Amino acid sequence: MTTPEVTKTDPGEPTWRIALFYPQQGGWTEADYLSLQGGPLVEYDNGCVEVLDMPTKEHQRIVQFLFVAFQQFVLSHRLGEVFIAPLPVRLWPRKFREPDVIFLGSGREETDGYPDGADLVVEVVSPGAENRRRDIEIKPVEYSKAGIREFWLVDPESRMVTIHRSRDDRYESIRYDEHATAKSTVLPGFELPVAPVLAAAAGPSNPVVPRF
Repeated sequence: MTTPEVTKTDPGEPTWRIALFYPQQGGWTEADYLSLQGGPLVEYDNGCVEVLDMPTKEHQRIVQFLFVAFQQFVLSHRLGEVFIAPLPVRLWPRKFREPDVIFLGSGREETDGYPDGADLVVEVVSPGAENRRRDIEIKPVEYSKAGIREFWLVDPESRMVTIHRSRDDRYESIRYDEHATAKSTVLPGFELPVAPVLAAAAGPSNPVVPRF
């Protein structure tokens, strides 16, 4: 990408000229997107970038709880690796998402250091109508299309965990309320009670992550 000359603006004005350092929407390449450093979470869709809301502490506490639980199980069984966002996952050419938690089975391919797809992903639904629509309606369609075999969706607002599982080239969905235990098929033997997952939002006083 080229860097145009940017002149000084008056105090109090928005820093819109920062945008001149970047391509126009529709003109972003994968290399442009992957070269972004720091700042808010950004995802990539067919030449455009989508800037996501910064997560809350409550959101991050749940994500950290889930990451530790999945990591303990995966490492103890030597099944692959678990990562936490931000890590761009290529769903298909010119399409990236950054799931909150990512399980990559041993031997999964990558391009330029970024995984091509995933075996299991987890998203914690963020507050706000647009965020909920993206997480609940759009991402299941995209992750299914990308061939991700299992997608866990944690919704603190409805106090539910929904697991979308691949079956005959489409997802079937099973919902678990806060009295149930969510179970993985991609990771046989991995079970996680929903109540402590939701309680993790409150902070350090939440129950300890189960050990496997």
